[in-house]
Amino acid sequence: MADDYPDVWTAALPYMRARKNDVHVPLAFDFALQLLEHHPEAEREVVLLAILLHDCGWAVVDQEAIFTEGFGPNMMESDVRRAHELEGVRIATGILDTLGYPAAVRDAVVAIIDGHDTRREPRSIEDELVKDADALWRFTPAGVAVACDWFGETPRAYCDRTELESGDRMNTQAARDIARREQARTRRLLRTAELVDPVAAP
Repeated sequence: MADDYPDVWTAALPYMRARKNDVHVPLAFDFALQLLEHHPEAEREVVLLAILLHDCGWAVVDQEAIFTEGFGPNMMESDVRRAHELEGVRIATGILDTLGYPAAVRDAVVAIIDGHDTRREPRSIEDELVKDADALWRFTPAGVAVACDWFGETPRAYCDRTELESGDRMNTQAARDIARREQARTRRLLRTAELVDPVAAP
């Protein structure tokens, strides 16, 4: 399938374990495919390559700082979050050049990676879809399981908070619809209605 990009996945693999990106990126990639169905006007290759490579930079920044600085209040403005974008530009440029992608495609991809977290306003429909696909994983059971540890919250507390934020965080109606669907499924699977309080240690 043309959307699989096996050569890019292979090249990106050494950067995927950091910050659970071998879970996050495949889920975000699938959400990008879903969003593209609703936005055929977007440049498909740019969106898919950008979401595939967007978080490679986490592998080469200070790993302790990811968790001490990259979460919590004002986390989107933290130095470590900006550093992962800049390193991501460097890594993605190298991968796409090595694999022979046209300069125009490479430049469009890295322009999205550069600021995909810290830039508040998207610059294009491709940028919007990457931002939305990047955020949608937080509503899946896997995303909740990972983020609960990062934020020190229970699944219910995390679901409650992200549900309140979801309308503001998403750029497209398609992403808002997917978020609601995933939220409902995750709450059902994780039984957030029943598991209200933190489980006491034995």
